[in-house]
Amino acid sequence: MQTILGANGTIGKPLAKELTRYTDKIRLVSRNPVKVNDTDELFPADVTDPKEVEKAIAGSEVVYVLVGFEYSAQAWEEKWPRFMGAVIDSCQKYNARLVFFDNMYAYDVSSLGNMTEDAPLNPPSRKGAVRKRVVEMINTAISQGRIKALIARAADFYGPENERSFLIEVTVKNFLKGKKANWFCDPDKKHSFTYTPDAAKATALLGNTDDAYNQTWHLPTHPDSLTGREMVRLIAKEMNASEGILTVGRFIVGLMGLFLPIMRETKEMLYQYERDYIFRSDKFEKRFGVQATRYEEGVKATVQSFKA
Repeated sequence: MQTILGANGTIGKPLAKELTRYTDKIRLVSRNPVKVNDTDELFPADVTDPKEVEKAIAGSEVVYVLVGFEYSAQAWEEKWPRFMGAVIDSCQKYNARLVFFDNMYAYDVSSLGNMTEDAPLNPPSRKGAVRKRVVEMINTAISQGRIKALIARAADFYGPENERSFLIEVTVKNFLKGKKANWFCDPDKKHSFTYTPDAAKATALLGNTDDAYNQTWHLPTHPDSLTGREMVRLIAKEMNASEGILTVGRFIVGLMGLFLPIMRETKEMLYQYERDYIFRSDKFEKRFGVQATRYEEGVKATVQSFKA
């Protein structure tokens, strides 16, 4: 049995499809799980309740954590450590291996232009501090011999049917409305994006590779990072739209934050758009001989999914 906690999310659905390469026993866990494959086991659960987390993990061989709590520093501080503590305890109890799907929020700002698995964890944001704490909980459990686990880390997402992606929100959806694309701070800085089908396939592969455990992996992300302006131009070309960009700086985000909670939460993350953001996945590519999808191909497939 391989179990996905947070099965309805951006990566959960494609991951469920990819796991059929390795097993026909897949358990999908969320408040209202929906089948992806005919043989999926649906397990409704409130993952903020440690008892329900334990029940969801019982009998699992591999547990994938793809949970997405409300995008709020306060909510993360309250929910993530308690949730991860329950996951670690349950994985230990049932001898299940843990795959934690992570982002890059915990990395030091100085590493942003060349992020590798060895980048120091020194987050500049509250949400990044939560991520660091969760990673430390996992690594401590590994060092104590309590569990086998791995951390699979990705950059910002883009991909087919990925409506929650920042990139989709500010480009594709705007173009569909006849509006200009938006970009935070500086559209001439490079910004890596991880293609969701690549991320799902790589996460399934890692979870089913014995010697991948007890270490951190960056998921395949194309090395030729584009600037925000270049990415917008690529999407505009596929959509036959104008390449115009409306740049949204810190001051405007601050004003918007007075009325929109999501913008208040976004403000502390703007440092990612004020400098080059380059995410390296050389380790994965060398180990597995897998190359990330080129941006041209990924953008074409992404745009087609939203036109359909």
